[in-house]
Amino acid sequence: MAKAETREQTTHGIVSLPTMPRTMLAGLILAAGKGTRMRGERAKVLHEVAGASMIELVSQAVRQAGVEKPIVVVGHDAETVVATLQDGTHQFVEQREQLGTGHAAMMAVDLLKGHDGPVLVTPGDTPLLSGETLAELVKTFTDEGAQAAVASFVTFEPGSYGRVVRDEEGHVSGIVEAKDATAEELEIKEVNAAVYCFDCATLLRHLPNLQKGNAQGEYYLTDVIAAIRGEGGKVVATCFDDPDEFMGVNDRWQLAEASRIMRLRVLRRHALNGVTIVDPSSTYIGAGVQIGPDTLVHPMTVIDGDTRIGSGCTIGPNAWVKDSAIGDGCQVFMSHVDQAEMADGARCGPFSNLRPGTRLGARVKIGNFVEIKNGQIGEDAAVSHLTYIGDASVGARTNVGAGTITCNYDGFAKHRTEIGADTFIGSNSTIVAPRTIGDGAMVAAGSVVTEDVPDDAMAVGRARQVTKEQWVASWRQRRQTETLKKNETSAD
Repeated sequence: MAKAETREQTTHGIVSLPTMPRTMLAGLILAAGKGTRMRGERAKVLHEVAGASMIELVSQAVRQAGVEKPIVVVGHDAETVVATLQDGTHQFVEQREQLGTGHAAMMAVDLLKGHDGPVLVTPGDTPLLSGETLAELVKTFTDEGAQAAVASFVTFEPGSYGRVVRDEEGHVSGIVEAKDATAEELEIKEVNAAVYCFDCATLLRHLPNLQKGNAQGEYYLTDVIAAIRGEGGKVVATCFDDPDEFMGVNDRWQLAEASRIMRLRVLRRHALNGVTIVDPSSTYIGAGVQIGPDTLVHPMTVIDGDTRIGSGCTIGPNAWVKDSAIGDGCQVFMSHVDQAEMADGARCGPFSNLRPGTRLGARVKIGNFVEIKNGQIGEDAAVSHLTYIGDASVGARTNVGAGTITCNYDGFAKHRTEIGADTFIGSNSTIVAPRTIGDGAMVAAGSVVTEDVPDDAMAVGRARQVTKEQWVASWRQRRQTETLKKNETSAD
């Protein structure tokens, strides 16, 4: 057996951790496998379901069940898994050689020593698990005074799941893995969900005695169940109604199926909280998104990451919002909003692109084909058409005309533009940063601004117009005459 190594992520990598203190409920998440059927290099538990990695979702469920600091058994791509959970609420132990679920639990023995309560054990690749289900399993364990509780469900296609074997009185006598089961045992429809609650002292006593004389040559955690029954201990199984909760993800198609189920859960939660989802089949909302009541989400919309949307908003159709904060009464119409903020009543679209660092004040209007990057737009301002605002601030009630560009990059560095309040920027203006345009100022249409503009001043940065009366008529006559002569020469 490979020696366990306790690990914690710091700025310098891995350091030793002390054994865990006594708590009411300990938790153990088995997340060491690579997942060869995923056909990639990333650790299986790092693949995302509805915007969050599987390991994060499982950890969240375990903590919701009452575990304060779960122990995570890591293996493949351990550094990245540890970094994903580096919030100070986890402990880590490494399983350098993966020899089964029992072997994974062995790695955590040193961290579990001294704990005299129950320990919840879950796989790291079951992203649909809920804290309520885990809490119910723990309650059954406690109420029944058992040494072990097993989560199970009934399926008419048990396939490779381990079978829950019961005696004549209906008590759990053991769990048999499908590869080791007899033909009679394979007919059992109640299967093991691979989620357990053990009395910690009992678990620690039996783990060293596990053997790997089975079809897979691995240490089975399920053999602890048989050992407990063999010494007269009590094992109970709680059969849950929703098999989806225990769906393990082993390949990319199962990942897609889990994501579909999770998305529907998320959509249902928002709908029951007062959000109108026009078309659930084409709407994608991440698990961590918050949306206020009376908000309307149109089809073909993606809302992901750490996004907060207020009440009474209209999002979509064809909108993409990520890691952004949107106030009440806002509208995002056929636009991208990434790491941006929109205050109450602001609106953007169609075809707006709000990039990271963008902050829109109350009632701001951002129109079609407008891109804003690291720009702050004051309340009641308008940037309505075909404009780029980069590394700039625009004051309240200012109007920026169509085709305006803030030239923020000189080929070596970025520079800011400061535009005051109640200012008018004419169409097709080019502002060469760094520039300051004062309050109440005006920039004439078509200007190239290369100097600062004081308050209440007007800037004209274009060539003076020259009008030549009747020039076009004379030019047209001359061209027609030349063309006629050319045609006559060609005919000769």
